[in-house]
Amino acid sequence: MAEQTRADLVITSSANPEIKAVKALATKKGRQQQNAFVSEGLRHVVEAARAGWVIRRLIVADTQAPSPVMDEARQACLDAGGRVITVSGELMTRIAKRDNAQSVIAVIEQKTSPLSDVTPEPGALWVALESVRDPGNLGSVMRSADAFGAKGVILVGHTVDPFSIESVRATMGAIVNVPLVRCDAAAFLDWRTSWPGRVVGTHLAGPHRPEGLRAPTPTVLLMGNEQAGLPTEMARACDTLVRIPMRPGADSLNLAAATAIMLHGLAGGAGGLE
Repeated sequence: MAEQTRADLVITSSANPEIKAVKALATKKGRQQQNAFVSEGLRHVVEAARAGWVIRRLIVADTQAPSPVMDEARQACLDAGGRVITVSGELMTRIAKRDNAQSVIAVIEQKTSPLSDVTPEPGALWVALESVRDPGNLGSVMRSADAFGAKGVILVGHTVDPFSIESVRATMGAIVNVPLVRCDAAAFLDWRTSWPGRVVGTHLAGPHRPEGLRAPTPTVLLMGNEQAGLPTEMARACDTLVRIPMRPGADSLNLAAATAIMLHGLAGGAGGLE
């Protein structure tokens, strides 16, 4: 087990400034001010560190058993100049705001990419989400994007915060593997004019079905929000509009489910792998 350093702290009070700063990340304002978010679970923390994310704080319950993986997470935090904080199980529950709290929580520095990072490599697949409102949907889409080998997710317009606790939990760790791009609608539409690949969107008036969509052409899958779908200007920006067939009388598909179906068609199966 790694030796303790000056960066190790034992905190017993929820009034401690370090704990208050972590709890503030439950709010959008707190996340914006600190440019950070919370990720729960030792496995997810280690995956974040291995993927190059900066671990600012590592909060560890005093019940967490020593292990090589725990040492790896701790060292990643210290190497980034962060602090390792030990707390009681009761205090961890207060921090996580749920009874079945994980024994390891990390404060991780946020990072997003510009539209210029969306490059048209052959076969590249990106997901663009227009004004998605539900954090669970966003997290589930990111999880599917990771599973099907998408290069990243483009958040267009007034989209829910991808670093909210609800979104991060719904990604099941995929947030550290899926690059995020953020832009407004005008910037996306302007960028689209120079995008040499295709843009595929879902629309009730779409003349095509999801089958046979896979192609070596770099592709952006454009999905609208939960209530309104794709607005007219976004639909016009698509080369191909697809309608997912459903039985007569069925209301609609959940956004995350619809995106997974489209990704399966575009990736040709499991992550586009033969």
